[in-house]
Amino acid sequence: MSFTADRLLLFGATGDLAQRMLLPSLFALDADGLLAPGLKIIGTARSAMSDSEYRNFARAALEKYLPAERRGRMADFLNRLSYQTLDATTLEGYDDLAKKVGNPKNGLAIFLSTAPSLFGPTIKGLQSAGLTGANVRMCLEKPLGTDLATSCEINDAVAEAFPEERIFRIDHYLGKETVQNLLALRFANIMFEPLWNAAHIDHVQITVAETVGLEGRVAFYDDAGAIRDMVQNHMLQLLALVAMEPPAHFDATAVRDEKVKVLRALRDVGKGETVTGQYRAGAIGGNAVPGYDEELGKPSDTETFVAIKAHVDNWRWKGVPFYLRTGKRMPKRVTEIVIQFRCVPHSIFAGKGATMQPNRLVIGIQPEENITLSLMAKVPGLDREGIRLRSVPLNIAMPDAFSGAVRRIAYERLLLDLVEGDQTLFVRRDEVEAQWEWVDAIRALWDAEGLTPKTYTAGSWGPSAAIALAERDGVTWHE
Repeated sequence: MSFTADRLLLFGATGDLAQRMLLPSLFALDADGLLAPGLKIIGTARSAMSDSEYRNFARAALEKYLPAERRGRMADFLNRLSYQTLDATTLEGYDDLAKKVGNPKNGLAIFLSTAPSLFGPTIKGLQSAGLTGANVRMCLEKPLGTDLATSCEINDAVAEAFPEERIFRIDHYLGKETVQNLLALRFANIMFEPLWNAAHIDHVQITVAETVGLEGRVAFYDDAGAIRDMVQNHMLQLLALVAMEPPAHFDATAVRDEKVKVLRALRDVGKGETVTGQYRAGAIGGNAVPGYDEELGKPSDTETFVAIKAHVDNWRWKGVPFYLRTGKRMPKRVTEIVIQFRCVPHSIFAGKGATMQPNRLVIGIQPEENITLSLMAKVPGLDREGIRLRSVPLNIAMPDAFSGAVRRIAYERLLLDLVEGDQTLFVRRDEVEAQWEWVDAIRALWDAEGLTPKTYTAGSWGPSAAIALAERDGVTWHE
């Protein structure tokens, strides 16, 4: 939709996500002059607060989660904020919320950051109060279900009030600078696209590693596990961006059309192409940490690690494996994409020092945003045995390449696009359903094979079977 909203309604406005991400992101946008002067931000949640109490709540969150150099003057931003207490499970109170929001004719954006069980009642409440009209768009925070069936239930409930062109499904990884830079790298540089195929790429690795354990997400995580928490959304979106065909235009329809083609081309994962794990007690950064069962307080078969060998069955990628792995209590926090090119077909260099290594492109997403391309180069000096070669990196560290650029929270980009109505970096329903179909098939395979998580020590890179998953193809995980 082309309109720019002049009101933003935040459900779950006192929650953890609002404090850590949404309020700091909105403040940063305001401080940089990216929010329209007249934009009003209305928060709503169960907690009873007045406008002034919510502003004090927001101030405390900003002081806690924003670095001092980014806080600046808060008064103008806080004056945008107001608050309405609401129990989303009952229709009572939605009329008062509508009065607080005011007439949405000039554009209203709603951000729904609540438990998925509240999505349906919230939509009905908004409908009853006249807050679902043509100038209203809806943004949904994950998780969108626990499988394809529950995801369809949620999407059906939202679709009763909002057409697809007014639904914005968040995957916050798509707001990260380096993820967007992947599109620029591929489609703004002629040197890569001719090589971006099975003829020149040996394999692709995507790693999302976390050092943390449950961190207050006990109930959610034990129901979800690593495959639903990370693979179904973030990792499949990264895979789709790596593997997609060049879109005709950089717009919401063209980009998402190409992504969904990739997701639909994913081959069902076969026996022996997936490994699950669960961490036991170990050490992270020199500090002892408990095992998953100890943190949870009971035995569980939930996986905290998963590795998958995936295939995209189309002309571009036929025969190229995509190795995915994600886990908690890993040695370090890192999200990266590794593009491993094939070796040169014939080496003209002889001698002991002329061992050839394939070129490798590493796209670091977090904690540092950088791009590294390894190239073969001659080692300086003279050698009787011939030219001595070594792989050397060409590094593009984003903070160095763009000195003075502020590192932004991913939600800043996404909240701005929500207000302005750009869906390019949001996930379409058919993408979500294709992702769930693939993940549901993997979980069905686990059940059929009686697969249970293998243990791994906290502070390691997962169970040894995950190493073997790649090593038997002659591939070593990039660490």
